[in-house]
Amino acid sequence: MGSEGPAAVTIHVTGFKKFHGVSENPTDTIVSNLKEYTRKKGLPKGVILGSCSVLETAGQGALTPLYRTLQSALTGKDSQSSCSERIIWVHFGVNSGASRFAIEHQAVNETTFRWPNEMGWKPQVRYISFPLSWCICNLNFHPIVELLCCLQREPIVSADGGISRV
Repeated sequence: MGSEGPAAVTIHVTGFKKFHGVSENPTDTIVSNLKEYTRKKGLPKGVILGSCSVLETAGQGALTPLYRTLQSALTGKDSQSSCSERIIWVHFGVNSGASRFAIEHQAVNETTFRWPNEMGWKPQVRYISFPLSWCICNLNFHPIVELLCCLQREPIVSADGGISRV
């Protein structure tokens, strides 16, 4: 009794493939190499890297792979373990006009594309799921910001889900 320690946490990571204006998406590189990187460097005790999935940026084209990734992760059919009670999803996005990392702690439940995606789709103010309009992260992201500052990456903290940076 009392020796169980904290519950394990499984982290699932997604990123995007290329899209208009970003022929080589850095999130594709990060997500594609993350498993190998963590295999070499290790992870803290109790942290499990679940799935690492690179998704199409074509809205409709991304749905089936995204749902497959979610289902696989939640049923524990991916990687070593997703049966922990604590699951964290991290999505790496890219803003081709940005000069710094942005840590988004609030997402917007809306799709607006500045340019047509790889399949020609260009939604404008289209809601992804109802009735949710904003989704707020209650994960303490300040240590991530501090770490990036120590690495001289100077991130910005954003609460607009990327919608104001047109």
